[in-house]
Amino acid sequence: MSDVTPWSEVLELVRPATVETLYMVLMSTLVGVVGGLPLGVWLHMTSPVGLTPKPLLHRVLGAIVDVTRSIPFVVLLVVVGSLTRLLMGQAFGSSAAIVPLAIAAVPFFARLTSNALREVDSAIVEAAVTTGAGKFRIVWTVLLSEARAALVGAVGVTMLALIGYAAMAGAIAGGGLGATAILDGYNAYDDRVLYVSVVLLGVLAWGMQLVTDWVTKLVDRRRAATNV
Repeated sequence: MSDVTPWSEVLELVRPATVETLYMVLMSTLVGVVGGLPLGVWLHMTSPVGLTPKPLLHRVLGAIVDVTRSIPFVVLLVVVGSLTRLLMGQAFGSSAAIVPLAIAAVPFFARLTSNALREVDSAIVEAAVTTGAGKFRIVWTVLLSEARAALVGAVGVTMLALIGYAAMAGAIAGGGLGATAILDGYNAYDDRVLYVSVVLLGVLAWGMQLVTDWVTKLVDRRRAATNV
């Protein structure tokens, strides 16, 4: 059984690991939003309540999104290993972990986006249609505008999910707090490193939730002021 790591060394271990985790989560969230937002809009537009209903296309898109979301992340890490190596030049490390994290984030955020747009009051959309507004304008100024608070919340939910996924990536040397908890904590029988890593993962999730809630309330207040 190894000696317990001094607190000063524990902090030296978890500090860069925390930065790596934030890097992985924020970068994959960015890719997830950029890729998932248009996919989610497309899902909604082709749905029975969308502006351009296309049942067959909607079912195909929905199946792709749902099947991808249902793949366990640990399995996804292995499946996209070759793609990760092709894009990043390696299959290990925090940068390499962004590839499977982003692939997981895109369909996840797309489904949340579709659900958020579905909650927009249909009367508002119908009013925009009667004014002769084009589909792109309706999507931008009505659907996304009315759903922006829900979309901010969707970003927060996506980040929280990605924190858990990023920790799983540490199981196969993905870097970050997950790798520190497993390699330097659990495998080294060092409870200090293990528990501090776990606590920091919880703190990161809590902090991101606080920020997301604050931004959501801010967006809601501005929306209410605009509608007055």
